[in-house]
Amino acid sequence: MIFCSTCNNTIRTALMLRNLGLTAVPLHGQMSQNKRLAALTKFKAKNRSILISTDVASSKDYIHRVGRTARAGRSGRAITFVTQYDVELYQRIEQLIGKQLPLYKTEEDEVMVLQERVAEAQRIAKMEMKDLTDKKGKRKKGGDDDDDTEGATGVRKRLKGKGGPKNGRRK
Repeated sequence: MIFCSTCNNTIRTALMLRNLGLTAVPLHGQMSQNKRLAALTKFKAKNRSILISTDVASSKDYIHRVGRTARAGRSGRAITFVTQYDVELYQRIEQLIGKQLPLYKTEEDEVMVLQERVAEAQRIAKMEMKDLTDKKGKRKKGGDDDDDTEGATGVRKRLKGKGGPKNGRRK
């Protein structure tokens, strides 16, 4: 599960991950109830390996959600990406739980190898977001919505490549 701060970030992250070949589905408050239930069903049925959801910026909510990574005696891991804009919030969380959280070590060389692929996936996701925004602006109220972004090219290419439905459509 990935938590994002905005509805747009859930969609953008799902598109980017799909363009990297990962099966991700967004879940946010601007989706219809049917789309939300469909997203959860896909995740629970393991048709999607990553659920990307909006999150409230509250420290207590963060701690609760991180606690949900481990259930029924199983271990779990939570990784938080912290930018220069998040340091104060992150320090408040550490203060609230009474301990300093460990730093996840990365090797710069390993990260840089993936940087080009990720940058390309971000570029494509940005174009797909623009297409979705343009499409929603032209659609009449009450029409079918694409909040799940299943029509994104990353998904269509992957489904076609695995013998999935032709033309990106499901029966």
